[in-house]
Parts: sequence; C-alpha cells; structure tokens
Amino acid sequence: MRAGRTVAVFGASGHTGRFVVAELRARGFVPLLVGRDAAKLRAVAAGQPGAEERVRVASVGEPVSLDRAFAGADAVVNCAGPFAETAAPVIEAALRAGIPYVDVAAEIEANLDTFAQFGERARAAGVVVVPAMAFFGGLGDLLVTVATESAGWAAADEAHIAYGLSGWHPTAGTRDAGAVSRQRRGGRRVRYADGRLEYRDDAAPATKWDFPEPMGTRAVIGEFSMADIVTVPSHLAVPEVRTYMTVEAASDLAAPDTPAPAAVDEQGRSAQTFVVDAVVRSGGVEQRATARGQDIYAVSAPLAVEAVRRVIEGRVKGAGVRSAGAAFDAADFLRALSRHVSVEW
Repeated sequence: MRAGRTVAVFGASGHTGRFVVAELRARGFVPLLVGRDAAKLRAVAAGQPGAEERVRVASVGEPVSLDRAFAGADAVVNCAGPFAETAAPVIEAALRAGIPYVDVAAEIEANLDTFAQFGERARAAGVVVVPAMAFFGGLGDLLVTVATESAGWAAADEAHIAYGLSGWHPTAGTRDAGAVSRQRRGGRRVRYADGRLEYRDDAAPATKWDFPEPMGTRAVIGEFSMADIVTVPSHLAVPEVRTYMTVEAASDLAAPDTPAPAAVDEQGRSAQTFVVDAVVRSGGVEQRATARGQDIYAVSAPLAVEAVRRVIEGRVKGAGVRSAGAAFDAADFLRALSRHVSVEW
C-alpha cells in the first residue's frame, strides 16, 4: 500500500471517531476530519501538522457537503450515530465517489437496512461496504467465523457469543443509538432463532456463562442481542445465533446516571476490560474462540482501520455489502489485531 492514503472519518470528533483518527495516523494514513461541528473538528486537528487543512464540515442532510468532504478520499469510515440516520446518506455519498465504506454501527436495524438497501447497488458499482466493523458485530463475527472454519465446518447448528465486560460506561452516542433502536422496534426485544429474526415482548432470560479464567462463571442476560445477529447469519449457515451480556454491564447501560467513559492511559482508553467468548456447536461438537482486551470503544478503531487497510490493498472477498467474516480472512485478520486484542481459538 502506498503511503499517505487518505481516509475520510465522518464523526471524527466523536468518542469512537477520535480513536479511529488516532489509529489512522499511527498507521500512516491521512485522515480527513468530517462532521457537522467545525470547532470540535478543529479541536481534534489541534497539534497535528496540516490537520486543520483537512477539516471538512458536512452533514447527512446536505449531500453536496458530503461529496465535497469525501473528494480525494480513498475510503470513508462512518463513526457518527445514530446510524439509522447517518448510514444511508454516507453510503450514498461513498457510492457516488466510488470509494469503500466502513462503519462502526452496533444498531441491529441500521445494519439490516444496509444489507437490504445497498447489497445489489454496491455490488453492481464494485464498491465494498462493511457495516458493523467494530466491537459489536465485527469482532464477534470474526470469532464465530474463525471457530467455524478452524473446525472445518461449512455450517453449524448454533453460535453463541458471550460478552464479559467488567462494566459499561456508555457514551452519549450509545445512548442515542439505543433509543432509536428501541423506538424502531416498538420497545420489543429481538433475537435470531430458527433462521430468522424474532421480535418479542417477553423478558430476556437470565442465565449463566462459563467464561475462561480468570473471569469464570458469571450471571448474564441471555438473548441480549447485538449486531452479531445480523453479521453472522449474513454469510454463515447458522440457524441459531445468541448473544449474552454480563449482568453488571447490562445494569450500567440501563442506568440513566452511569457516567461516560473516562481515560486512564495516554491512548485515551478507559479502565474497562472485556472477554468475548464465542462458542459454535455442530452435531454435538463444540468449537471456541475467545478475545480479550481493554475498552470496547477504543478497540473498534483498530478493527475499522484494519478493514480499511485490507480493502484498499484489495485483500477483500468481493464487492457489495459484506460483514467482517465474509469480507476478510478471519484468522489472518484477528492475528493482525494482536497489539490490541488477545485471541485464542
């Protein structure tokens, strides 16, 4: 890959957007800082030579402003939620520019919309669109994919992804996205069973999950559905995809007064740690893949930037809308994240 590739970051001044900008710079990319608030974008640019010249103000309500903002970019990463509002306009702009699109959307409905609305169009245009290329949706999909492939299975009976978070201090963007999703599904919860999405009015089941040590057995909310129930079935023949969340983290998310994440190191990461435990079952046989790391928002940056790097280099399995596991060599991708995430399978 030639040096100095330019990547537009829509939502560059947001919490995750700042991590993505920093990761792009660390890898030798030239980020274009795109968003609605010029002052916040300039604050991100401060101290970086020439960065202020790459501040570009744009909004999803003004397509021409997006076209100007993405002019000259080799790719775009969308970090601005709620993605139910931003994904489609930014993808449209990426298609007009003929450049790949990656986002960090955790919203189930927004990701469904991306697959439904842009699958054929992106494929016909030869443009790669990778939604949910983040902690939720992307990492779980890669883990399930590598577990399935390492077992030599073409399909599986069940995929389970358990999130062991030490706690969850949600950003304002996470809260806004959750509100939009709840409104779209009429307050119901959603799960993926029998090969389809089911919207339900009953309470999610309470259960336990045996995480690898040192976390051990923890109480979890079962069917705490995240974007994995969209990404995994988009390319793997698995009729049951279930996700779980530690009770402590789910309680933090639900509480209205839980503070936003606070930085504890020079990278801006919070003290939050995580274990993501993916278990795939077929014919009574079980295969596992596990990831460990720090700060679910911070780790979304190397996931998204590694995806951008591979797409630009042509290391992607075809055009169109593709989840992480469908777009990339899952095992090789996970090994490339070793500085940020410890993975075993």
